[in-house]
Amino acid sequence: MAKRPVTVNDLLAGQVGLDVECADRVYLNGYVPGLQTPGHIVGFLTRHLGNPIPSPAVMDQIGQRFRRAVDSYAEANHIPVVRFVKGQRKVDVMRPLMRRAAVTGHSQVVAIGVAQEFAQVATASTTRSDSGAPWFTFGKAQRRVTNYYFYLWDEQMGGAFIKVCAYFPYPMKIWVNGHEWAKRQATAAGIAFTELSNGFASCADPVALQAICDRFGPEAITAFCQSWLDRLPLPFDARGPGRRLLVGPVHATGRVLPHDRVHRAASCSGVLRDARRRQPRSRPSRAGGSHLRTQDRP
Repeated sequence: MAKRPVTVNDLLAGQVGLDVECADRVYLNGYVPGLQTPGHIVGFLTRHLGNPIPSPAVMDQIGQRFRRAVDSYAEANHIPVVRFVKGQRKVDVMRPLMRRAAVTGHSQVVAIGVAQEFAQVATASTTRSDSGAPWFTFGKAQRRVTNYYFYLWDEQMGGAFIKVCAYFPYPMKIWVNGHEWAKRQATAAGIAFTELSNGFASCADPVALQAICDRFGPEAITAFCQSWLDRLPLPFDARGPGRRLLVGPVHATGRVLPHDRVHRAASCSGVLRDARRRQPRSRPSRAGGSHLRTQDRP
């Protein structure tokens, strides 16, 4: 008789206690679309800020104000500032602080991390004409610069962080977790469950839990982002250009847990999308992606 290899499905057949599909970790890229080319930068420095000469010194002034604003924000709200060192795992450093924040159940900035990391930032060089008049040339390059991590505990989203580069044009990263969002919603709905560090071990109502997981999408993420972007110190004031968040396709992660009985939950759509509008051609190079737009306030 021909032998057939044993598959994972064979091993789990009849032994599944919980089967839930949910978007897991979601990493968003935030950027200012009107500051992605040298021409955009010159227009921002002259038309938006009213400077007759697009001097790189103006970019430095914005950056210095941003750094002072972060320091003042941390001091005024008694937020610990953690300076990461090379080789240090950020998640290990922040885990105790995040756990203490979770116990309170209240939305808060848990800590502000400071790290030196590579980022795509604006560059500027100065040349002089024969008469001595300065000429400024703008570009973009990868540089090792200061980045601020705003570690958050959110009543709806759970643990998350927003990372903001301290150098022009201040690219951002936003990290959320669909499983943690689902835990908050299940608790609010009175659905009993046993949690894993990143998921669910069991649930009294798997179908209701799956329905919650299916709701996790652009609307929930946008609400979270807008809430915190309006509260955190950011580099631009109300005169600046709008910001957008770029979200690539995110497939739901299946969590199949062995048990002595089968409880198959309904499947979810599997992909997080919001294709309401396309990004401008000036966006950073990145394959694919659907889009979330925040309010036009910079």
